[in-house]
Amino acid sequence: MEAPSFVFLSLLLILTATTTSAQLTRGFYNNVCPNVEQLVRSAVNQKFQQTFVTAPATLRLFFHDCFVRGCDASVLIQSPNNKAEKDHPDDISLAGDGFDTVVKAKAAVDRDPKCRNKVSCADILALATRDVVNLAGGPFYNVELGRRDGRISNLAGVQHNLPGPHFNLNQLNSMFSLHGLSQTDMIALSGAHTIGFSHCGRFSKRIYRFSPRTTIDPSLNLQYAFQLRQMCPLKVDPRIAINMDPVSPKTFDNQYFKNLQQGKGLFTSDQVLFTDSRSKATVNLFASNEKAFDSAFITAITKLGRVGVKTGNQGEIRIDCSRVN
Repeated sequence: MEAPSFVFLSLLLILTATTTSAQLTRGFYNNVCPNVEQLVRSAVNQKFQQTFVTAPATLRLFFHDCFVRGCDASVLIQSPNNKAEKDHPDDISLAGDGFDTVVKAKAAVDRDPKCRNKVSCADILALATRDVVNLAGGPFYNVELGRRDGRISNLAGVQHNLPGPHFNLNQLNSMFSLHGLSQTDMIALSGAHTIGFSHCGRFSKRIYRFSPRTTIDPSLNLQYAFQLRQMCPLKVDPRIAINMDPVSPKTFDNQYFKNLQQGKGLFTSDQVLFTDSRSKATVNLFASNEKAFDSAFITAITKLGRVGVKTGNQGEIRIDCSRVN
């Protein structure tokens, strides 16, 4: 009588293993679309040459996709009545150049008859993200593939699932740990702000009305605060965007962490990484050792790319990245 229950148990183990840590692999498309990486790279490179915004926009798109329903390209879906993820206030500021990068890369892949409708939008976004990081001067890393595209995208999915610019360390850690990401992963991924930009409204409270007693956030470098006030006057055009790294905004490097050491983190959620003693040592390490940052970033973005993925026969391979088949 033992055998059947043992067989059932091992089957159960196999099933749970595949659903919890769905296996992505580096050579997933080797037999289907062997040159998928070159096709994506060349389309992304072309787009990057047209505008640098391609880099931060694509990287942020990937992050926002993975934190809501996992890395399943659900953020790309358009809704006729503006009820998709991308219509949520936290996603409305996602730059169009990120979406366009995926569209262009998808078209390049589909032009190869072998590859047509064989590569998921989720994998194309993951590859494009690696390429923009590298094109902006960041490290090259291998991307695990095999994600399938999700069929659901709604406003509710975004609510309370993305970190806010006002977050403290506890809030950041608890949100990242929901996705299996450690504090070090979170700090490394925050380093992506080295090429980021932000609209004034996301930080204006820090420079104009921090508290009843003090108008400027005391953790903010005063000279930097006055520079920000010049770039973001009170009645500023809401479309105006400010570089998050005032020193080398177009280079993916460790300057972001050096800025934090000087009180030049744009968001509260940036500066807190240095002011909180629990994370300060990691910021100091990344500021003094670019290799340590690159290596931690690769680990973190690889883990991010595994969050909530659909594999096997889950989801679908979207024919048009902006709509469900």
